[in-house]
Amino acid sequence: MIWVNLILFLLFLAILIKTADYAIKYSSRIARTLRLPEFIVSFFIVALISVLPEATIAIISAIEGEPSMSLGTLFGANIADLTLVFGVVTLFSFNKIRVRSKILNNNFFYLIVLIFPLVLGLDGIYSRADGIILILTGILFYVKVYAESRRLRKKFNHAPKGHLGRDLLLLAISLGVIIFAASFTVKYSVGFAQEIKIPTVLIGITIIAVGTCLPELIFSIKAIKENKDDLALGDVLGTVITDTTIILGLVALISPFNYNLSNLYVTGGARLLGGIIVTLFMKSEKSLSKLEGLLLVFFYIAFVFVEFFVNKVV
Repeated sequence: MIWVNLILFLLFLAILIKTADYAIKYSSRIARTLRLPEFIVSFFIVALISVLPEATIAIISAIEGEPSMSLGTLFGANIADLTLVFGVVTLFSFNKIRVRSKILNNNFFYLIVLIFPLVLGLDGIYSRADGIILILTGILFYVKVYAESRRLRKKFNHAPKGHLGRDLLLLAISLGVIIFAASFTVKYSVGFAQEIKIPTVLIGITIIAVGTCLPELIFSIKAIKENKDDLALGDVLGTVITDTTIILGLVALISPFNYNLSNLYVTGGARLLGGIIVTLFMKSEKSLSKLEGLLLVFFYIAFVFVEFFVNKVV
């Protein structure tokens, strides 16, 4: 039964990741057809599609009474995005990733948003009131970013001779498959964790978190190869902020939950520390170098080891 749960978990996770990639593809086509600015596409459309794997897993976990899986998946995906994804994308860059956009240069503002969920969670519970506050924070954040992005005039140079209706239909199908695959990913991951007697939060923080980060990783690597650094950075930062506020808020609204404070301190602290390190790296010469990317990857590896130790002790 262990192997059945493991194989089915990995199968549905793979379907989830691949379908998210298709969803990004079709949403980008729609945005290009509508001639939306590139930054809006990465920070809003692609980022919102990118969060769907972890979002659907987190929400379904909350509905099925596994809120620790929700918290582990969201915070774990955040840490993987800020360290592992940024690090790997930087290593794939030609030399370094340039931080050109004025919005991206204002990244201390992102740190404030990252701190906010930690402050709300210091009492050991995320209530429905906390959920509403987080959702409103996310909405206000996007309103602010959108207002600033209107000053960015760069648009896609050409709109493909696409089929808007077909792309909309394929996007809708992709979103449906994502929800379907996510429900079974949760089911078999929880079953696997119970079989091998490890906390489900560890499954969320490690395997699921890294797996659900693959869509933004793939998109960002493609953007880097096309010398569109702001697209890559906007996608990852947009994904992290959405997970941190809106998705976590929805989970708390659906199913308010308690959690072990040691997990919050380690996971939340690592997420905040990762954000501070990325911010400092971006501020240095307004770029991310390959050495800095390598350090971010090592940071994630160290985080995983600490998490396994803490959960084993707990």
